[in-house]
Amino acid sequence: MSTTITTRIDDEYAKKIDELASRKGVDRSALLRSFLLFSLNEHTIREALEKYQDGKTTLWEAAGECNLSLWEMVHEVRKRHIHASYGIKELEKDLRNS
Repeated sequence: MSTTITTRIDDEYAKKIDELASRKGVDRSALLRSFLLFSLNEHTIREALEKYQDGKTTLWEAAGECNLSLWEMVHEVRKRHIHASYGIKELEKDLRNS
């Protein structure tokens, strides 16, 4: 089941959205849906990595929150230049959860 969500944006943004949708060969709804899903995914990853960086969660748990494999999450950490302390305790916890 799907839900309709509406919002208002300035005419200039609507025009840019329509132009991009036309170039991509999709309609406005499809383009906006892809934007929303990408942004939601990005926000979820950022939030999980913030918790990881703050030591509130392990990398394995962060990956689970994002529906990513551990290796995909390692890639995200590298790509975003995230630095967090990762010691024996965290390794043991991750191994127990895997």
